[in-house]
Amino acid sequence: MYNFTQEDLIQYMYKETSADKTAAITAALNSDYSLREAMNILEASHEQLNDIKLSSPRQQTIDRIMQYAEKTVELHA
Repeated sequence: MYNFTQEDLIQYMYKETSADKTAAITAALNSDYSLREAMNILEASHEQLNDIKLSSPRQQTIDRIMQYAEKTVELHA
């Protein structure tokens, strides 16, 4: 029996797993209650994240990031 990680389940949720791994995870989800619970939690979290309204960062924050990036480029040029 394979021990799937949270990363494996996230990849599965986003359909980023290989065909073999997808089949293995699907089979495991059908037979392993604790794995199914972990998947349910990830799916619920995913839905909640999709419902959150994100706001843009303040312009001051963007300006500071850009200034830092410019300094970094100048140092490495």
